[in-house]
Amino acid sequence: MDVKKISPSRRAWLAMLALLFLASYFPWQGQVAHAEGPALKIFAAASMKDAFDAAGHAYTEKTGQTLSISYAASSALAKQIEQAAPADVFISADLAWMDYLAERSLLLKGTRRNLAGNALVLIGPAASTLNIDIAPGFDLAGALGDGRLAVGNVASVPAGKYAKAALESLKVWESVADKLAQAENVRSALAYVAQGETPLGIVYKTDAAAEPKVKVIASFPANSHPAIIYPIAVMKQTTAPDAAKAFVAYLGTADAMAILEKHGFVPAP
Repeated sequence: MDVKKISPSRRAWLAMLALLFLASYFPWQGQVAHAEGPALKIFAAASMKDAFDAAGHAYTEKTGQTLSISYAASSALAKQIEQAAPADVFISADLAWMDYLAERSLLLKGTRRNLAGNALVLIGPAASTLNIDIAPGFDLAGALGDGRLAVGNVASVPAGKYAKAALESLKVWESVADKLAQAENVRSALAYVAQGETPLGIVYKTDAAAEPKVKVIASFPANSHPAIIYPIAVMKQTTAPDAAKAFVAYLGTADAMAILEKHGFVPAP
């Protein structure tokens, strides 16, 4: 098993933490006095949480439109949308899961665009003294020792897929493939490291910045993995197309981009 080094009780505790951390609704939802219509249902990649908490709050303050935002792995959200979950807008952490919905004709035509970019980093607990230089053939397995490497699920979670691609590109994948602690989303992988369950993990730069209990050990070269791109689109099934389009348009404004960049995101490549 991927997480055999993590006790069942600790895994259950971490899973509970992750569920609480990825609560589906803003605490301020519904508190705007004169909200215009029902809340927009936004499905967003887990790594967007801090940035979207801030951007969503700003949007509600500006327009009176309340938002109901669900955060999870892009793969899980896309599958839910495919099964008719009532999402108005979807933000994925990679192109593949947005393509997945496009191939099934589930996007509202003309609304898809690339929203932001990110970077991939190797993290350890805040007290870690490891000094690692990421280069072809670097000794990641040696740095792990008897520990495991926390990553998103490498078959489905975008952060995990990027991590595997980077490790393969750097010729170290085979040395650590049996030392993984695979998580259901990138924030769960972050929690493994933050709570000291694993000595190292691979997450987005923005996740590392949001968690004071971890530190960035090293950054992966941008050319070691596919570009990290967050596409956004209105869903074809939306019952509020104008409101959904307005929210997507807002995220392209200078004010919204300033919020995303404050949380570590960069303009989409």
